[in-house]
Amino acid sequence: MITDRRKTDFRPKPALLARMPEISGNAINGLDEAEFRRPDVLYWAPNMDDIAHGDVQRYFYEQSAKEPAFSNAREARVAATAFELPPVAQNPEQRDPADWTTMLDHFVDAGLCEMIGVADMNVDWAFEGQEVSQSKIIMVGVQHDYDEIRKAPEMAAGLEVMEQYKRAAVVSRTIAAWLRGKGWEAEALTGPLTSAVTMIPPALACGFGELGKHGSIINKEFGASFRLSAVLTDAPFAVTPPRTFGVDEFCASCRICEDACPPIAISPDKQTVRGAQKWYVDFDKCITYFNETHGCAICIAECPWSRPGVGINLARKLERRSARLGTGA
Repeated sequence: MITDRRKTDFRPKPALLARMPEISGNAINGLDEAEFRRPDVLYWAPNMDDIAHGDVQRYFYEQSAKEPAFSNAREARVAATAFELPPVAQNPEQRDPADWTTMLDHFVDAGLCEMIGVADMNVDWAFEGQEVSQSKIIMVGVQHDYDEIRKAPEMAAGLEVMEQYKRAAVVSRTIAAWLRGKGWEAEALTGPLTSAVTMIPPALACGFGELGKHGSIINKEFGASFRLSAVLTDAPFAVTPPRTFGVDEFCASCRICEDACPPIAISPDKQTVRGAQKWYVDFDKCITYFNETHGCAICIAECPWSRPGVGINLARKLERRSARLGTGA
């Protein structure tokens, strides 16, 4: 039985509240805005002086730096991704678009990542002020070790998140190096620091899953328990189509992540964000608990789709129900 973690009566520390800016993170995100606009960088900025919540981001680093394991993990991530990308080879290799996309399966088969897909790059996914010239975006997903992420919000879960960000960064840089060796310009985008593009929309577009109530993608095979990285390129990949399997309807009637969220940041209903109706997590509430607990991750750990083997069975059940009702997933 899932414990209602809100009974912990969480209160942010005054030292953190003192660093919160006057402007709400929800306003920066575009909550309740009726018109579309491109997203603004809200958190995980490479230069913290560039964002309103820069001091809040510094607080996270300061707290995690008190734990030697986090410092060691950050150093390991930097070391693992420090390899130099090769120059772009002359005479780009020519292949059928479908063949290019099939070749990406090698990175999954080699265990470097658990899923991979391709979308046509959409300029609406770029952060305000960023220009992206490449025509394709390759999305990469790496799965969490469930036994570690389920310990959230303990430090072990935060270290697991850092480990998977490292894997995601390594594979995206490896793919970029591979493409450059074949004569195609390629740029790796890695987390958690913000790159040119917000990664959830292209991951949805290339078939990774559907947006869940907790604001993370729910994948049929891996639930919400994975991390993303990406590669921008002009190599002529065939796109992989989006997938739907009933997550939206499921989340509408499920309250597990809501009840598990200590700061009560997860809304029971969709909200308008920059002109779109979508599931949305209250940033101002979420970030306070996130910063005090090594990155939290409770919602993705508690999500029933994240438990190994459960998602596939849930998807099949929803598909049977959809077929019975004649609605289509």
